[in-house]
Amino acid sequence: MMPYYISLALSVLLGVGGQILLKYGANAGGDNLLRQFLAPQSVIGLGLYFLAALCYMYALRKLPVSVAFPMVSASYVVVALAAWWLFNEPLGAGKLAGIALVCAGVALISRHA
Repeated sequence: MMPYYISLALSVLLGVGGQILLKYGANAGGDNLLRQFLAPQSVIGLGLYFLAALCYMYALRKLPVSVAFPMVSASYVVVALAAWWLFNEPLGAGKLAGIALVCAGVALISRHA
């Protein structure tokens, strides 16, 4: 069962990497949507999303989707923290409370998996 949980965790990390690279690509492309889409960061970010999907599909071979999909919400926590660190995006009390709730939800779901 462990390889499937590892695949799920890898899917989350690849998705986070894709999200961060898409943000870099959006910043690099200026106001031109086509340039944003074709920026190398965006292309690599989309590639990471594809790899994340493959890992997620592998995890679904043995993990119930009712467990796997909610665990993907852990990516919201990592993306919010990465955005704060990399892009100086605000991380106020509301976001921190939301992060705590997501973490609690992931912990409850993984405990009863």
